[in-house]
Amino acid sequence: MIVTVDPNPVLDRTLALPRLAVGEINRARLLRLDVGGKGFNVSRALRELGTASLVLGVLGGATGQILRRGLQELGMEGDFVLVEGETRQNLTILDESTGLYTKINEAGPQWTQDTVQALLVKVQARVAAGDAWVMSGRLPPGAPSDLYARLITIVQSRGARGYLDSSGESLQLACQVAPYGVKPNIKETEEVVGHRVASLEDLVAALRVFQDFGIRVVAISRGAQGALVAQGRRVIQVTPPSLQSKSTVGAGDAFMAGLVWALESGQDLAQAARWAVACGTAAAMEEGTGVGTREKVEALAAQAIIEEM
Repeated sequence: MIVTVDPNPVLDRTLALPRLAVGEINRARLLRLDVGGKGFNVSRALRELGTASLVLGVLGGATGQILRRGLQELGMEGDFVLVEGETRQNLTILDESTGLYTKINEAGPQWTQDTVQALLVKVQARVAAGDAWVMSGRLPPGAPSDLYARLITIVQSRGARGYLDSSGESLQLACQVAPYGVKPNIKETEEVVGHRVASLEDLVAALRVFQDFGIRVVAISRGAQGALVAQGRRVIQVTPPSLQSKSTVGAGDAFMAGLVWALESGQDLAQAARWAVACGTAAAMEEGTGVGTREKVEALAAQAIIEEM
């Protein structure tokens, strides 16, 4: 079983405008709604790869009910803590004249100690040895900064593997309990190592910093440049084909889905890195918070360049 945990899911709204005129009336060419949030996106990408997953999340209000129905329509299983307040909606505006994206993110509903306890109880009830648990996203208001560290400790003490994609203090605290795998981007890597990461040599050194915590798999995503993925002494560099990106929202989540899917199905590290980058690239080629089809991912995986360092 693969379980994704999303403490702060979202309804993603994407507008495409021929030209964004600030301070004027704008008419959108495209309006797209997507069931979003990093954990939800991972599950959607896993579904395209042909693998079911359980989505654990925290929902509130009318927007929360929209997300629940959206998951049901996709045939995905969910288990949710219900809270007061409204699940967030994020807005992405694409100015087609420049290709620039403007993203406006809401904070999400306020958590209480009861919310934290309810989520911990759900995790304890669901976890089983051999599972993979993917925990993703920034924490909502009121959630303790060590939430991911606590969740990882629970799942790994029961014989499951914890994968993390987060940032800031929650990432730094979680690293100290050694999740099985982490997927930071460059900025998040710099937050952990404490200095700028500018060269390939810097990236390799940063991989070792994460490994010194006891983390088994480290994947540093580099956007259009691909990724560096390490396990033990092996370091794999993956470069995707050069293609036109339509939206980078959710691309990192698709990357994580491909990585976890491949590793959990027993594939070699190099192949897991290849699938991860292909999934992320396929998602970036979709409008809104889209994820690429299995067919598109396979085509991109065949074009990715693998180098063992």
